[in-house]
Amino acid sequence: MRGLTGEGSARTRGGIQAVGAALAVPTALALLVSGCGAGGTGARDEGPAHADSVAGAATASAAPSKTPDTVNAVKLVKDDPKVAPEVKRELKPCVADEYPVDVSYGNLTGGSADDVVVNVLTCGDAVGVGSYVYHEQDGSYENVFKAEEPPVYAEIDRGDLVVTKQVYEKGDPVSSPSGENVITYRWAAGRFAEKYRTHNDYGKVVGDSPTPAPPS
Repeated sequence: MRGLTGEGSARTRGGIQAVGAALAVPTALALLVSGCGAGGTGARDEGPAHADSVAGAATASAAPSKTPDTVNAVKLVKDDPKVAPEVKRELKPCVADEYPVDVSYGNLTGGSADDVVVNVLTCGDAVGVGSYVYHEQDGSYENVFKAEEPPVYAEIDRGDLVVTKQVYEKGDPVSSPSGENVITYRWAAGRFAEKYRTHNDYGKVVGDSPTPAPPS
């Protein structure tokens, strides 16, 4: 489930895809400024991709592990030296105490406790501007993965980390990217290594072009 943390409402994947393009404009850095969550547990697939995987994002696990207590995602991101300053600088609630952050739990690194995946979104459009994976070790969390090229969204899929990024070609309107890259990472030798990469082209909607007359 995607949504505002701080017990905020869920967001659907479709909303993200529709506005993912907002980052294509020169104001990309401004979007990077979007807020982060204070301990929500929404799980899903963001990026601009497949809504069908949303439901399973939080429950996927490679091996039995202990689910950690709900983390304070805002504090986690703000205290993380690996997170871009632009993201930290603008970490603020969108409404009241609600932050646009999705948080998922699952076993990605084979540890004794579940890892935490945090997706930072923009307030208005729910565009993914940063995705991070935190590994729990002796009560503290270490950042073991980050992706900060928006629009981006990370999810857990059957023990793998799947990152989706929208793709724009020259001439694409901001509301209509040409496709998406879906990258699957797997934990090996103490780091995430890319295992698979697929590209999906989005179908183009043809405008009101005249229908050709049938042959006489």
